[in-house]
Amino acid sequence: MKKIEAVIRHFKLEEVKNALHEIGVQGMTVTEVRGFGRQKGHKEMYRGAEYTVDFLPKVKIEVVVADVQSEPVISAILRTARTGSVGDGKIFITDLAETVRIRTGETGESAL
Repeated sequence: MKKIEAVIRHFKLEEVKNALHEIGVQGMTVTEVRGFGRQKGHKEMYRGAEYTVDFLPKVKIEVVVADVQSEPVISAILRTARTGSVGDGKIFITDLAETVRIRTGETGESAL
């Protein structure tokens, strides 16, 4: 099993969600996050004073899928979240040792 975390732009969330739903992803967790990478924030003016906004708002999507489904999920996120500009985000893929469904006690892929 794989845990796929994608940090993307806010306005791409619906598009990514729909693309993942189309390929059979049944569940996801979405979190509003703030951070920076190469983008390094931007400068803004407020009441005549300039200040730097270091942490930019993003959305983090977390999906856990079977190994065979990981490539289609990654491809769907890449296809729908990309704008071609700095700040499009990142995808992190992690191997999962185990998953347990709390309600039934099922483990492994059957718990997904």
